[in-house]
Amino acid sequence: MNDTWLYIAVMSAVTIAIRLTPVLVLRREIRNVFVRSFLFYVPYVTLAVMTFPAIVLATRTPLAGAAAFVFALYLAWHGASLFRCAAGASIMVLIVEGIVFSL
Repeated sequence: MNDTWLYIAVMSAVTIAIRLTPVLVLRREIRNVFVRSFLFYVPYVTLAVMTFPAIVLATRTPLAGAAAFVFALYLAWHGASLFRCAAGASIMVLIVEGIVFSL
């Protein structure tokens, strides 16, 4: 039982340290173009890194997930809405899994 409180305390300390360090260290606006562009893309990269494995592993075969990802990427590149990309990816999963499991 005491270990649980220790774990919670360490987790809280690490979380607070991560959030307070930039505030305490960086007191003025960041003017470096490279650092600003890097920080701009961090949320997008983080979202992609968390989403891509789920896309591939959520289906019965990784091939279906990969095909759905590529098809959704194609649709998004050509201006399709988020709903159409999601629907197209779902349909692609159904098609690929239907082909793979019908053999």
